[in-house]
Amino acid sequence: MDELVQLVSQKTGLPEPQARQAAEVVVGFLKEKLPAPMASQLDAALQAGGSGGLLGQIGGMFGG
Repeated sequence: MDELVQLVSQKTGLPEPQARQAAEVVVGFLKEKLPAPMASQLDAALQAGGSGGLLGQIGGMFGG
């Protein structure tokens, strides 16, 4: 999640606490809208943190 928060902060200029809140809102939204297996993969990617690159793992979920 830290990698995502850092990216949001860099792209938007938001301070870390607000970037974290924005990232949490987006992740929560995605988990509600995704099919359960994909939501579980998203959770796993977020828990893995930096191993293998969070954004790369999430992109891989969508074939990217």
